[in-house]
Amino acid sequence: MSEKPVKRYIFASDFDQTLTFNDSGYVLSELVGIPTAEFERKAHGMAKLNLVQQGAELAYLLLHDPEFQTRVRKEHLFKVGKQIRLKENISLLYQILESGIEGYHFDFYVLSAAPVEVIQSALEGLVPRNHIYGTEFCYNEAGQVESITRATAGYGKVAVLDRLQSDRQVGPDHIIYTGDGSSDLHVMLHVNVRDGFTIAVSEAKHVSQVAKRTILSNNALAVLAPILEDVVGWDRPRIRQFFESYGMLIQEWDRVRTDWLTLRSDGSDWQAVGAGS
Repeated sequence: MSEKPVKRYIFASDFDQTLTFNDSGYVLSELVGIPTAEFERKAHGMAKLNLVQQGAELAYLLLHDPEFQTRVRKEHLFKVGKQIRLKENISLLYQILESGIEGYHFDFYVLSAAPVEVIQSALEGLVPRNHIYGTEFCYNEAGQVESITRATAGYGKVAVLDRLQSDRQVGPDHIIYTGDGSSDLHVMLHVNVRDGFTIAVSEAKHVSQVAKRTILSNNALAVLAPILEDVVGWDRPRIRQFFESYGMLIQEWDRVRTDWLTLRSDGSDWQAVGAGS
C-alpha cells in the first residue's frame, strides 16, 4: 500500500507580542536613550493620523525622525534582537509544525513590520533566516537608515503571504496566520475570505473579532491547540496526550466567547406602553 500523502500548509506568524513579550520599538528606544513614552507618543500620533501602515511606525521613525536617525545604527537593531524576551518553545513549535504531526507539514514563516535585523537576531538558531520577512532598509556607511526597501506591514504582509503561497504551491485554504493586533487585520481578513485559518494571541478587540480562534498563553506552543483541533481534526483528549508526549501538561484549557457590547442612550424619552385591552 502506498503511503498517505502529506498535507502541506503555510504557518505564518507575526513577531512583536506574538512570539515575544515586548515591542521592538520600546526596546530600541531604551537602548539608545530615547524615553519610551516619547516613542509611544510619536507612534500613537502616526497611527491616529493614519500616516503610515499599522505596524510600520518604527520604520517611519528610523527613516524620518531626527532623534532616531541621529542615534540609531544598524548594529543597534541586532542588539535589540538579543534583548527581546521571547515566548517559550519557539524552536519546538517550528520542529513540530515541520515534521511532528503525522500526515501534515507546516512551513513556518515570520512576517513582521519589525526591522528584519531585529527578528533575525532574536530568532537566531530557532527559525531559518530565509523564513523571516521583516522591514528591510538601505544604510549609509555610518550605519544610518537611508531608505526602506520593503515594509512588511499592512498590505505588505498580504503581498509576502501571496508570494509564499505561489512559491510553495499550496491552496489558500491551507494558510494559517497568527497575530496580536491591528497591524494584522489586513492579512487576517485576506486569509479568512479565502477559507484559511487565523489565530489571535491577544484579546485586542479588533483582532479577536476577526480571527477564527483566540488563544492566550505565555508559551508559543499554545497555538498548536486550535491547529490540532480545527485543522487536523483531533479531539481534546488526543491533543492533551500529544502535548504530554513533549513533556507539556495542559493544566487549564478554558474556551470563553467574549461579546463586546457598547450601549449609549440617544437622549430620547422612553415610556413603557402596556398591552392593549
